Amino acid sequence: MAPPPPRLAALLLLATLLLLAAGSAPGAAAGSVFQVRRKFPSGVGADAGANISALRVHDGHRHGRLLAAADLPLGGLGLPTDTGLYFTEIKLGTPPKRYYVQVDTGSDILWVNCISCEKCPRKSGLGLDLTFYDPKASSSGSTVSCDQGFCAATYGGKLPGCTANVPCEYSVMYGDGSSTTGFFVTDALQFDQVTGDGQTQPGNASVTFGCGAQQGGDLGSSNQALDGILGFGQANTSMLSQLAAAGKVKKIFAHCLDTIKGGGIFAIGNVVQPKVKTTPLVADMPHYNVNLKSIDVGGTTLQLPAHVFEAGEKKGTIIDSGTTLTYLPELVFKEVMAAVFNKHQDIVFHNVQDFMCFQYPGSVDDGFPTITFHFEDDLALHVYPHEYFFPNGNDIYCVGFQDGALQSKDGKDIVLMGDLVLSNKLVVYDLENQVIGWTDYNCSSTIKIKDDKTGTTYTVNSHDISSGWKFHWHKSLVLLLVTMVCSNLIR
Repeated sequence: MAPPPPRLAALLLLATLLLLAAGSAPGAAAGSVFQVRRKFPSGVGADAGANISALRVHDGHRHGRLLAAADLPLGGLGLPTDTGLYFTEIKLGTPPKRYYVQVDTGSDILWVNCISCEKCPRKSGLGLDLTFYDPKASSSGSTVSCDQGFCAATYGGKLPGCTANVPCEYSVMYGDGSSTTGFFVTDALQFDQVTGDGQTQPGNASVTFGCGAQQGGDLGSSNQALDGILGFGQANTSMLSQLAAAGKVKKIFAHCLDTIKGGGIFAIGNVVQPKVKTTPLVADMPHYNVNLKSIDVGGTTLQLPAHVFEAGEKKGTIIDSGTTLTYLPELVFKEVMAAVFNKHQDIVFHNVQDFMCFQYPGSVDDGFPTITFHFEDDLALHVYPHEYFFPNGNDIYCVGFQDGALQSKDGKDIVLMGDLVLSNKLVVYDLENQVIGWTDYNCSSTIKIKDDKTGTTYTVNSHDISSGWKFHWHKSLVLLLVTMVCSNLIR
C-alpha cells in the first residue's frame, strides 16, 4: 500500500507541534484503569529462541512508528524470552463492546477494525475473539465528516474537495510497511475511574478514533492479530491529547515495569511519590528525544566522539518503552561491549537468532559492570547486568543491546532505549513541562498520584491480572494505567 502523501505527513506533524504549544490542561480528580497483557507468549529453550527472533522483528517495526504513551494496566514480563507487545482490553460504544488493542507509545491514533473491512483478520493466533466495530450499532457513535473541526484541525484546514457528509479519512503507513486506512468516528470509551486508594468506579468519555476499513502488511495477518492499536502520541489525534484538550487529564504519565516479580504500574496523572529527577525533552521532535551526554561502564567514562550524541533528524537519543531492546550506533555498541566483557576475555559467544549469547554459571550482577547513561541536567540512568542481559535457557545469557547499524539504515545513528533498560524504574513523562525523568524503584509496590483540582493524593498499586484472563501468561506483567480525570466531566 502506498504511503500517505507528503502533505498529509506534514500536516500531521504540524498538528503535533501545535498541540505541544497549547499549554496545560485543568487539574484532574480521578483515574481510569485498563487491563493489559503481552502479545508474545512466554517460553524457554527452543521456544524462547523463536520469541526473541520475533522480538527483533517487532522492534524493527516499532522504529517506524515511534510516538508517545498513556494510561493502562499492562500484562506480561518485560523480557525478550517472555513477551513482546503490550495489549489491553477497552470498551467502545453503547452498548459497550470489548476490543483488544495494542498499546503503542510510538503512534498517535486509536483505531479498531471496522465492520466494513473485508480483508481484516477474523481470527487471532493469540487465542482472542476479535470484534468488529459497527458505528450504526452504537447509539452514541457518529461518523466524523471532513468539514468538522476535528478533521480540519488534524489536517491543518479544510481538505480539498470536501463536501458535507463526506467522511474524514485517515491513512497511516508504519515503518515495517504495514498500514491502516479508514475513517474517523466519535463514540464513548469506557474505563474504570479511580476514586480512591485502590478503588474504582465505571467512567466514560467521548473520543474520536479510526474505523479501520483496510489493513496492509502484518496488520492484515491473523497470526498475532488484534482488534487495533491504541496510540498515546502527542498529536491532537491521540486519545491522551483529546482527553487533555477536554480538560479531563493532565498530560503527565508514568510507567514502572517489573521484570523481577512481574506486575507493574502505568498511570496518567501528577506523580508525587516517588520523586524523580528530570531531563528536558528535545524541542520540536515527534518522539521522546533527550540529550545524552556520556556513557560509563563500571565507573569509567567511555571515550566517544561528541557527534555520536548530537540531536537531529535520524540522530540523537529516543526513550521508547514500546521497543523492548536498546539500539546503539555501531561505534557506541562496540565500545560498550568491549568494556562490559573486558574482564571476561575467555567467554565464547554463540549466535541465537542473531543475538550475542554466552554461557555463564554465576550471577551476572556479580560478574559484570553497571552501565550508566548520563543525560542533560545531571540525570543518570543506571542499567544493571540483569537489565542488559536476559536469560535464554540453562546458564545461557544473551545481550539485550543491539548494533543499530544492523537493524535499520535510518536508525543507525540513533540511540534507542527500550523497556529492557527502563524496567525496574519509575519513568515519568511530563508533557506539561516538556521533561522526562526516572528513578530506580520497586515496581511491585505503589506510587502516589495527586489530584491537582482537590489536592487529594491517591495510592496506585501494582497489579498482576494473569489469573483473571482466559489464558494464563507466565509471570504476567500488568501495568495499571490511571487517568486522573475530573469527576464532574465524566458522563
